[in-house]
Amino acid sequence: MAYVIGVDVGGTFTDAVLDDDAGTVLAAKSPSTPPDYSRGVLDVLGLLAEQLGRTLPEMLADTHHIAHGTTSSLNALVTGDVPPVGFLTTKGHRDSIYIMNVEGRYLGRSPHELQHVLGQAKDHSLLPKRHALEVTERIDRDGTVVVALDEDEARAAIRALLADGVKAIAVSLLWSFRNPVHERRLRELIAEEAPDLFVALSSEVSPRIREFARNATTIMSTQIGPGLRDYLGTLESSLRDNGLTGPLLVMQSNGGAVAAAQAPATAISTVGSVLTGGVVGSVALGRQLGHRDIISTDVGGTTFLAGLIVDGEPVRDTTTVINHHPINVPTLHVDAIGSGGGAIAWLDAGGNLRIGPRSAQAVPGPACYGNGGTEPTNTDANLVLGILPERGLLGGRKPLSLDLARQAIDTQIAKPLGLTVEEAAAAIYTVQNAQTGDLLRKTVVEAGHDPRDFVLYAFGGAGPAHCAGYAAEVGCDEVVVPLGPVASAFSAFGLASSDIVLAAELSDPTVVPFDPQRAERNFADLEKRVRDGLERQGVTFETVELFREVDMRYSMQLAEVTAPVADGPLDVAAIEDAAAAFEARYAELFGKDAGFREAGIQAITFRVRGVGVLPFSPKLPEIPPAESDATPTTTRPVQLDARLGYVDTPIYDYRELRAGHVLTGPAIVEVPTTTVVVPGGTTGTVDHLGNLTIRRSA
Repeated sequence: MAYVIGVDVGGTFTDAVLDDDAGTVLAAKSPSTPPDYSRGVLDVLGLLAEQLGRTLPEMLADTHHIAHGTTSSLNALVTGDVPPVGFLTTKGHRDSIYIMNVEGRYLGRSPHELQHVLGQAKDHSLLPKRHALEVTERIDRDGTVVVALDEDEARAAIRALLADGVKAIAVSLLWSFRNPVHERRLRELIAEEAPDLFVALSSEVSPRIREFARNATTIMSTQIGPGLRDYLGTLESSLRDNGLTGPLLVMQSNGGAVAAAQAPATAISTVGSVLTGGVVGSVALGRQLGHRDIISTDVGGTTFLAGLIVDGEPVRDTTTVINHHPINVPTLHVDAIGSGGGAIAWLDAGGNLRIGPRSAQAVPGPACYGNGGTEPTNTDANLVLGILPERGLLGGRKPLSLDLARQAIDTQIAKPLGLTVEEAAAAIYTVQNAQTGDLLRKTVVEAGHDPRDFVLYAFGGAGPAHCAGYAAEVGCDEVVVPLGPVASAFSAFGLASSDIVLAAELSDPTVVPFDPQRAERNFADLEKRVRDGLERQGVTFETVELFREVDMRYSMQLAEVTAPVADGPLDVAAIEDAAAAFEARYAELFGKDAGFREAGIQAITFRVRGVGVLPFSPKLPEIPPAESDATPTTTRPVQLDARLGYVDTPIYDYRELRAGHVLTGPAIVEVPTTTVVVPGGTTGTVDHLGNLTIRRSA
C-alpha cells in the first residue's frame, strides 16, 4: 500500500487528505498550532492514521510523499516578522528599493486609498539603509563586463553587514540577469567570511528586467529563506523520526510542489502555497466531472480565496504584490480578502457594518468557541441564525456556545445599530455574501470573462454555508460543493493532487519579429535549467512536460501579457503565432480593438515551466446510488432570508445521503467538518462522487 498525503496549514485549522493506490480517500481536520505549526501537522497526520487503524509510524512508512502548503512565508512577510538581512547592489543603485518608482504609491492599495492622494506614502521599506550597501562593478545590457568587481570593497561591505548582525544577505546587481558572474563571485566572498550564512542571488531568484521589482523579490526571498529552512528542517526531521521515508514536498505559488530541501533557495516561490491548493484541487475534480470553466472559492477560518480555471487550465500571473512591493513570482492567480469564518464584524467611524479583514484566528477564535474571544465573527452569526448546530463543529469535537455568540453580537453590533441580535446576525450574513460576491466580480470580470459561463466550486470550512449567496451575487447558476471524503479539507486534496512544477525565466528584450535562433537559445538554456532542477528533487516521475511562454507587450506600454510558444524548432511562423496569441489575449483582457499592432510588439521575458508528473494523484471514489428519497434527520429554525425570518428547516445528515438524492431548499446539510446551505428557490443534488450541486429551481 502506498499513500499520498496533502497537508494544508491554515490560520485556524490544519487539514489533511490521504489517498492510496487502491482508490481510498480520507480526510482529517485539526486546529492549527501557532507559532509552531509543525505540531498541528503531526496532530492531523495522527488523525489520518487513526482512521486507517494504524500507528503514525506505520502510515508514514508507507507514504510515497507528503505535499505541504505552509502559511509561514506569507505570514512572515505580511507581519514583518523577519530577521535582519543585508543587501548588496551596484554602486549608485541602492536607493531604488526606497524610491520604489511610482509603483510604491499605488501597488496593493484599495480604490479608497488611491483616491486619498494626500494619505499615500512609500512607508514600507524592506530594510534600513545601513543594511543596503553598494559595490563597485558594472555589466552592460549585453552582458559585457565594463567595470570589474572591486573585491576588496566587496569584502569590506560584507564584513560591515556581518558586524551589524544581519542573518542573511541578498545580492542584486544591475543587469545580472544577462551575466551573473559578479553575483556568483559575491556569494563566494560571503562564504569565505560566513560559510553558513543564507545568501540569495537575483540572477537565480528573479532574472527579470526592471531593478526595483527584481531587488524587492530577492530581498523578500532572503528575509523568509532562513525561517523557511528552519521550519521545514524541523518538520522534516519530526516526520523522519516518525517513520517517513518518502519526500516532503512544499507547494509553490505556481500550483506545483518542490522538494523541501530545495524550497528555501527560492523561498519567495512558496508565499502563495496555501492559496493555490484549492485551485489545483478544482482542476483535478473538474476533470472527473467534465467541468473546464470553474470559479474556485475557498472560505476558510481567516480568508476568502477566489481563483479561475479557463478551458481546464488555471489562470496564471507572472507577478504578485506584498506590502506594496512587486514580487516576480510565477503564480496561479488567486484573489484574497480577510473574510473567512473567523472574520470579525465591526462598525466603522460612520456606523457602517464591516466584516474583516481582522480575524479571530485559531486562538482565541470566534466568541462562540469559548476560548476567550469576545468579538463577533461570521461563525457567531451563523450560529445565531441556526445555520450551525449548537452541538458544535467537527462532529461535536468543537463545542459552540450560543449564549457567547449572542452576547458578542448584541454588545458590539446589535445595540449600537438599534437592532435585535437576530437582525444583526442576518446583517452580518448578508454583508459577508455581498463582499465575497464583489471579489468574485473582480476575479472573473476583470479577467475578461462572464461569471454566468462558469461553474462555481465552493469549499473550506465556511464556504458551503455561504456559497449559494455569493454565487447569486455574480449570477452563477450552478454551484458544486466538493464533499465525499474531502469535505472542508478540499485544499489539502489539491495539494495531494499536485505535481512538481519548476519554472525558469530570463529577460531578453527584443522586437517582434526577432531571430528565431535567439529565442531557441534562450529556451534551450531554460529547459536545461528546468530539467536539472527536476532531477534534483529526488522523485521519480511518470513523465516530464515542458511548456514555453514569453511575456509580450505593445511598444511604449508597461502591461505585459503572457503568450504560449510552440514546442520544437522555432521559425518565423512560430514567432508570429506567439505574437498573434498575445494579441488575442490582450483583446480578451482589455477589449476588442484595444491593441495597436502598428506600435510594434516587444518580447520581454522568456520562460519555461516544467511539470514532473507524479506516479498517482487522488480521485474521489464513487458512492452508492440512492434507493429511496432523502429523509431529514430533524428540523430547526433557520434564518436564511431576513425578509422571511426563521423558518423550520429540514436538516440532513450528509452521511445518510446517496448519489441521486435531491434536496429542495431551504435545507441544511450537516457534514462532520462543514455545513451546506441550500436556500429556498434552489435544489441540491448529490452526484456520483458525493458532491452536492446546488442549482436554481426551474
